[in-house]
Amino acid sequence: MDTDAFIERALERAVCAADRGAAPPKLIAAIRHALFPGGARVRPQLCLAVAHACGARTDDDFQPAVAAAAAVELLHCASLIHDDLPCFDAAELRRGKPSVHVAYGEALAVLAGDAMIVMAFETLSRDCAAPSRLGALTAIIAGAVGPPFGIVAGQAWESEPEIELSRYHRSKTGAMFVAAATAGAAAMGADKTPWRAMGDRLGEAYQIADDIRDFVMEENALGKPAGQDAANARPNAVDTLGLRGAFDQLNELIRDAADSVPDCAGADNLRELVYAQARRLAPKDLIRSLA
Repeated sequence: MDTDAFIERALERAVCAADRGAAPPKLIAAIRHALFPGGARVRPQLCLAVAHACGARTDDDFQPAVAAAAAVELLHCASLIHDDLPCFDAAELRRGKPSVHVAYGEALAVLAGDAMIVMAFETLSRDCAAPSRLGALTAIIAGAVGPPFGIVAGQAWESEPEIELSRYHRSKTGAMFVAAATAGAAAMGADKTPWRAMGDRLGEAYQIADDIRDFVMEENALGKPAGQDAANARPNAVDTLGLRGAFDQLNELIRDAADSVPDCAGADNLRELVYAQARRLAPKDLIRSLA
C-alpha cells in the first residue's frame, strides 16, 4: 500500500470539501500553504502503520485509519500555524518557506488554523467508513488536542512560571503521537491500550530530538528559526540534561519505543519504522561526535 498517496489524497479531499468553490480564496490558499508540501507526515504514517500491524490489508480495511490519520495531520499542521504566530514564537519560516502569518497575514493565519481544526473532525466524520468506531476515534483525537493533556495544554504550559519538562513534552508533542498510534488500533477495532506506551515514548523522543536540533543546528538546515527555546525562555532538554544527556535520553526513548511495540503480525516492520524515524531525528554530525 502506498501510504504517502493515501495520506495526500485524504488531505486534498479535506481541502476540496472545505472550499467547494465558495470559500474565501485567500483562506483556502493559506490552508494549502500550511498543508502542502508537507513534512515527513510522521504522525499519519504511524497511524497507518499501527492499523497495518492490527490487520489492515485492503484499501477498505484502511479507510477508517486513513480518516483518522488525515485528522491528526490537519490538527498537527494547524498547531504549527498557531505556534509560529507573533504571540508565540514569531517564527518567519516553516519547512523552509515563509510561515503562514508571514505569507498571508496574521488574521488569515489564525483563521486558517481554526478552520483546519474544524476540518479535522469533519474529515473524520465524513471519511470514516466504520461508524461503530467513529466515537472512539473522535474521543482519542479530541483528547490529544484539548486540556488537560493535549497540544493546547502543551502550548499553554509555556505561559506558566514553572514547567516540568517531561509533562510539557508529553502534551506539546507526545499527545499527537499517542493519538496517532492508538487511533490506528481503534480504527481496526483493536484494543488501543497496548499501543499507548509506544506512542508516548516516540513522541517524547521526537521532542527531545527537536530540542537538540534547535540547540545545535542553523536555520537553513532546520527549515525554521533556530534557537527559539533560548530566545523565548522555554525549557529545553539540552539545558536540563546537557547535550550528551539529551542525546543519551533520545537513544533510550527510541529503544523503549521499539521495545513497546506489542506482539502482532506487523511488529518487526513497525519496530523498523521506529528506528527509521530515529535515524532522521538527530543531526548526523552530532551522532558522529557523540558516538
